[in-house]
Amino acid sequence: MKVAALTGPALDGALEDLAGLRIAVFRDWPYLYDGDIAYERRYLEPYRDNPRAIVAGAFEGARLVGAATGTPMEDHAEEFAEAFAGRGLDMSDIFYCAESVLLPEFRGQGVGHRFFDIREAHARDMGRGYVAFCAVQRPEDHPARPAGYRPLDGFWRARGYAPLEGAVAQFGWKDLGEAQDTLKPLQVWMRKL
Repeated sequence: MKVAALTGPALDGALEDLAGLRIAVFRDWPYLYDGDIAYERRYLEPYRDNPRAIVAGAFEGARLVGAATGTPMEDHAEEFAEAFAGRGLDMSDIFYCAESVLLPEFRGQGVGHRFFDIREAHARDMGRGYVAFCAVQRPEDHPARPAGYRPLDGFWRARGYAPLEGAVAQFGWKDLGEAQDTLKPLQVWMRKL
């Protein structure tokens, strides 16, 4: 499987497929996302024109089977930056890793590590001192939680990330079965580069 940073025409050509991947992967636990292609196009548009953003794509042949995105924190949604308020951190020193989506049949092959490697290298090249991301928080007893679910905390900790104490972002989307968007808590994880 090929995993590579996408830029220029390759990035532009992958955004529609990334929109579909986000909808497919985020329908599952813990996101339970009831997405639509129009929203996805709007959400992903800033990656098309931002030379400081990055998209890493995982391909099986010519088929995009996974992707991970990132931008400087100041280029990302305010809802995420608000979680850092009052912590004495300079937003211009933080690179934000947004989504990582990978079809289930391609997991466990090192792609997640490559996604982080590519985004962290991009952050270092930009002179960023920190990398952060947000993880969806759902109650342990949530009725949609699959039996045997294993959170990714161990994977993230092995890469040097840790939850930033008390830093919780609120971001809205429509869950499966909901009529409208509702805010969900997302725990900020961070590491120093």
